[in-house]
Amino acid sequence: MDHEQVAASLAELGNVHRLSVFRFLVKAGHAGAPVGEIQKALGIPASTLSHHLARMARVGLIRQEKHSRSIVCIPEYEHLDNLIGFLQDQCCMGMDDGGDSRPR
Repeated sequence: MDHEQVAASLAELGNVHRLSVFRFLVKAGHAGAPVGEIQKALGIPASTLSHHLARMARVGLIRQEKHSRSIVCIPEYEHLDNLIGFLQDQCCMGMDDGGDSRPR
């Protein structure tokens, strides 16, 4: 991932509703959850939820699949893993032996 992709993903998760939706979907697992179930559980109006889901799908945090007459939202775990990996990359590399990275 590059800085722009990471920044876009973090910006989308920086909204309280989108963060709640994403956490709900991660909790739901690899099968995801239908939009109606998300709406019912989180109490987000349909039009607002649709907007949030579209934004999260645009940056690759989730994907949406049509199953019969409903739309199921599925968290993109690989994207999440890449995002976390990017944030942890080079962790503690600037620390001295004492474990304190503050300037002296």
